[in-house]
Amino acid sequence: MARPFAHKAGVSLKWVKSISVRFCPFESNVESTRHFLECVFARKAYKTNMNCDVKTEVRHDGSEPIIDVTFVDGEKLIMKAANLTIRDMLDVFKSKCELRDLKS
Repeated sequence: MARPFAHKAGVSLKWVKSISVRFCPFESNVESTRHFLECVFARKAYKTNMNCDVKTEVRHDGSEPIIDVTFVDGEKLIMKAANLTIRDMLDVFKSKCELRDLKS
């Protein structure tokens, strides 16, 4: 079910230097974090910036899922994803990327 969504999400990594995703897979609040990872790992997104460093840290400590994005200009976006939907995460992520498109 998430795969077609990832394909249609339209994520661009053009302005992203790195993404770090940390989560405990045994918690009930990680579904949207996993969907975000699928969107980032989608072939279409990967082709927009093959130098983007994406790291996943799977923990077994009950910790809150966190997505830490570092943009090429050094700015950071940290999303505490426990109570965010995939739409919320993608909206914030895309808006930050679109701001950089406007500046260039």
